[in-house]
Amino acid sequence: MTGILLIQLGTPDAPTPAALKPYLKQFLSDPRVIEDQGWKWKLILNGIILRTRPAASAAKYARIWDPVTGSPLLHYTKRQTELLQTQFPGLPVRFGMMVGNPSVAKVVSEMIASGVDQIVALPMFPQYSATTTASATDALFKALMAERRVPAVRVVPPYYTHPAYLDALEAVLRDDLARLGWEPEHFVISFHGLPQKYAQRGDPYPAQVVRTTRDLVRRMGWKRSQWTQTYQSRFGRSEWLKPYTDDVLGQLARKGVKRVFATLPGFTADCLETVDEIGHESREVFLHAGGEKLHNGRCLNDHPSWIEAMAHIVRDEGQGWVK
Repeated sequence: MTGILLIQLGTPDAPTPAALKPYLKQFLSDPRVIEDQGWKWKLILNGIILRTRPAASAAKYARIWDPVTGSPLLHYTKRQTELLQTQFPGLPVRFGMMVGNPSVAKVVSEMIASGVDQIVALPMFPQYSATTTASATDALFKALMAERRVPAVRVVPPYYTHPAYLDALEAVLRDDLARLGWEPEHFVISFHGLPQKYAQRGDPYPAQVVRTTRDLVRRMGWKRSQWTQTYQSRFGRSEWLKPYTDDVLGQLARKGVKRVFATLPGFTADCLETVDEIGHESREVFLHAGGEKLHNGRCLNDHPSWIEAMAHIVRDEGQGWVK
């Protein structure tokens, strides 16, 4: 039996310092995320970051935590899984988290126990980076190392130019713009950042970001003067890919641009980086610099076009296994 596994980054169990500490420890101990895991980093992580950052991160999560559905990333990942299941009624569709719960290891073990002997794994990261896609496959194959009966596995390759993914991006954007009620003067296309040294060492992420951006703006018919592609979520003191989203928003506002629409093609579900970082922190930067309106565009979430796109992408990779 074939099973379909969505692999997402993960989320803490609650918006509290107690829940954030193990979540951050697991995330920041991943050598794909922080490549230098030497003794200096361990001292910084355990002696400084895990003593101070959990409370600050918990406050941010509390701003986006829904009293009913909880974490938006978990909520939309559940929704994506449930809706994708309707596309494959005869096959089990599950999701696992690289960090936090439910873990990839737990879900994979349950799938194998239920009789799954073929897995189509879909990392929920359109553009490849060692920090995301490779970390997802690490979690998957580490889980399989603990299993006696290992299923055959196909991992969906990066889909940054897949027509179905681009169709979904365009559909969500056009839906948001139709409901906006005002005309944006500029579009900021923001992707998660990456340390420059990772790209210099061969990570293809920035090149794939450029390809997605190019295809998206062509579909939307935006003139070159109407948009800027940026990077957000910088962590630490090292240089990351530029331009930084907040720097660009501040510059736009100081130039007299009052209304900006921010779209986030690299995120397949709303999360802290989209709802709070852009919708709260970056909006404050823009308004403080003189801007008036910053719209935080929806991620792909549970939009029908994205559910159809996921099914299309899974069928492409699962030929002979899924219908």
